[in-house]
Amino acid sequence: MIQKIRQYFREVWLEIGKVTWPTRDELKESTMVVIVGTFIMTLFILIADKVVDAGVKGLIHLLG
Repeated sequence: MIQKIRQYFREVWLEIGKVTWPTRDELKESTMVVIVGTFIMTLFILIADKVVDAGVKGLIHLLG
């Protein structure tokens, strides 16, 4: 059992060595893409929420 665990971690270590890690610049660029995308989605959801809220309030006002 111990031998299988050691073999597993050896293989994991070898696979980690094959990984191509991003450079600092690539990481910064990817981070900015995520931040900007999150900001855009937040604005979209905010605007959609306001439109739906106004529509529901208008409907309630007409029916009430």
